[in-house]
Amino acid sequence: MRIVHPTRTLISAAHHIFLHFSPRKPPVSLCYYSVRLNPCPGPRLRVRVQKTSAVSNMSTISSEDDAKFGFSRGEMYKANLAGTVDSYDRHVFLSYKGPDSWLPRVEESEVDPLPKLLSSAIKARKNDITVKTKVTICGGGEGSDGDVLIFLEMIKYKGLKDEDVESFVDDVLVNGKPWTSGVQETLTGSYVFVCAHGSRDKRCGVCGPALIEKLNEEIESRGLKGQIFVSPCSHIGGHKYAGNLIIYSPDSEGKIMGHWYGYVTPDDVPSMLDQHIAKGEIIERLWRGQMGASKEEGQKVEEQKLPNSKDGKKSKKHDSNSQVKEIVGGCCQGANGSSCCREGGVDEKGAQTKAPSKFSSWIESLEQRDVLTAAAVVGAVATVAIAYSAYRRSG
Repeated sequence: MRIVHPTRTLISAAHHIFLHFSPRKPPVSLCYYSVRLNPCPGPRLRVRVQKTSAVSNMSTISSEDDAKFGFSRGEMYKANLAGTVDSYDRHVFLSYKGPDSWLPRVEESEVDPLPKLLSSAIKARKNDITVKTKVTICGGGEGSDGDVLIFLEMIKYKGLKDEDVESFVDDVLVNGKPWTSGVQETLTGSYVFVCAHGSRDKRCGVCGPALIEKLNEEIESRGLKGQIFVSPCSHIGGHKYAGNLIIYSPDSEGKIMGHWYGYVTPDDVPSMLDQHIAKGEIIERLWRGQMGASKEEGQKVEEQKLPNSKDGKKSKKHDSNSQVKEIVGGCCQGANGSSCCREGGVDEKGAQTKAPSKFSSWIESLEQRDVLTAAAVVGAVATVAIAYSAYRRSG
């Protein structure tokens, strides 16, 4: 009779359990650990163990954490989002490691010299940089640490080093010219940055990775890989609005529009792709503001249309209290289809003029020939009446 080695039996059982209970998706990462299953001398057995982050899949988050930090927390949808974005005109993203490695203040960390050097150099040259610039760290790794992405410009520089930070800031951000020590690349497509800075605030640490996972799934299923790029990013302000994300998309003219969203859940991801990126329509209930707009301007989102809308219509800003939209045949069509016809018009200086009376309108509508004829008849009748009156007096 064959006796099976207990170690082999244990491995076989573990393998069966792994195949039965593991998800269909590939593991996030695989780590090898050397273990000794018995005290006997001999080689160690290398066992492959699936290592998953507690925030990489919502199914691993406890109901308590979800209620406190996730999409079901009580503060969701409580605040008015429009106008919660500070005004800025350029966004610089530095690719550097990933959210699991970022300290709470990654731009000020002594152990992360590159983010600190870039952030400090930009602050030091603030008065020399004419374009209001925001700096954010985004996911790097696998040879991309040090890559710099710049919006509005839609350009990328690879491999920024500590010793090159000063020249980069001086050339690109201060003087607006290509970096002499780097090769400029052009970015194409749409870019989505999701705040996943868990060490800064656990709400983004819980919500961010779940949104990134869902975004990548939907992009894959729609065949949009290589057209829409998703990356985790560091603190962008407003952790209480998690999930937070920014979408940078070029319009048909190549102009970049940066729009911020808050309270985004995985259920909202299809709308982000199909409505915002594909059709150019703002999702108003989740919209926080946009690049290049002040907080006051950011609050005016009614009937706003993005420049990359498929129908080619440009964004129109208007006063929601305004009644007049278009003059149509002497009348006007008001907001929401209401009519605002008035008796009168507007002169060259924009002043309201008094409407003509019904009689004068009737007179003006007659042909000039008819008017002259009518005047002649009236004159003749008057002449006859005067002559007859004179005849009666003489008799």
